[in-house]
Amino acid sequence: MAKLSKNTLAAHFIFTIFIVSALAENGSSFARTMDKKVLGMKKEKLSHFRLYWHDIVGGKNATAVPVVFPSRNSTTAFGMISVIDDPLTMGPELSSKMVGRAQGFYSAASQQEVGLLMAMNFAFMEGKYNGSTITILGRNTVFSKVREMPVIGGSGLFRFARGYVEARTHRFDPATGDAVVQYDCYVMHF
Repeated sequence: MAKLSKNTLAAHFIFTIFIVSALAENGSSFARTMDKKVLGMKKEKLSHFRLYWHDIVGGKNATAVPVVFPSRNSTTAFGMISVIDDPLTMGPELSSKMVGRAQGFYSAASQQEVGLLMAMNFAFMEGKYNGSTITILGRNTVFSKVREMPVIGGSGLFRFARGYVEARTHRFDPATGDAVVQYDCYVMHF
């Protein structure tokens, strides 16, 4: 096998780098850097919303429907999963103005206490936020005075959202399981 000169090796190396660079620029790469302004990301804002979440478990207009029932021996409803489409209102009464819906599910995920895994979108249907959502995913120990869960994203005016919510039980009916929960949402968004 013939020995290649240093000049030939250097030329081959430069040619290889050129080809790899050209291929990357012509779409063979799956990622690229973008200017934030192209996506409308200008100045970041902090918004606060106070909403009331109405979880109606019983009756003909239930908004929370169990799809998996808890184990028989559980005192914490461990294993239960309910799908929700709960009204979000401006005030604690169900008759107050509805501004959106909480859609998703919650699951009893603790054997020691009533602790829920909450996964839901707050889908807004009112004003400038109509059509926008924030996504909440976290742990909710329902008998704690204040529960904090993260906002992990959003859509519409809440693209790239992050933040947290604080949940406080306003009213709970142990006979029916119905609850009204005050949600204070603190959301960073563009």
